[in-house]
Amino acid sequence: MPRLTVFTGSSTGHDPVHRRAADQLGAALARRGVALVYGGGHVGLMGVLADAVLRAGGVVHGVMPQHLVDREDAHPRLTTLEVVEDMHARKRRMAELGDGFLALPGGVGTLEELVEIWTWQHLGLHAKPVGLLDVAGFWRPLLALADHMVEAGFLTRDRREGLWTGEDVEPLLDLLEEADRG
Repeated sequence: MPRLTVFTGSSTGHDPVHRRAADQLGAALARRGVALVYGGGHVGLMGVLADAVLRAGGVVHGVMPQHLVDREDAHPRLTTLEVVEDMHARKRRMAELGDGFLALPGGVGTLEELVEIWTWQHLGLHAKPVGLLDVAGFWRPLLALADHMVEAGFLTRDRREGLWTGEDVEPLLDLLEEADRG
């Protein structure tokens, strides 16, 4: 997998385990030679993740709308920063650039990006793997909801199982890379 698009928060959250997971993921991506594609921010888990990749000698491609660049939210040391018109263009471009997708803990923006890219997978707009790094059970409520959707007949079991989930960075990256190979 040459490039992984990661969705995560512009906050670090209250539990330091989230920061550690972002740091571990960044180091693992650089070690594996997988370029990070992300929202381009320097704050929160986004910044922790980008810094970890850069510190380990990896490649980081940020995609950020002009209005956030104007607010000085852009990370100043990225390998590349692509400035786009708006949030819709950002998500579209991040989807184009990534060979797979992974969500770390985050807020409503992270959730929205994850659900949209998972929906696009369901609609056949891409066949790239989508995963959740379930740090300290962060995603368990969403996974319970997805299971409920299956039970209620609104989501097929194979679509639910297509959302790769893991609590540890390395095994989850292995799953995503294996799924990317088909």
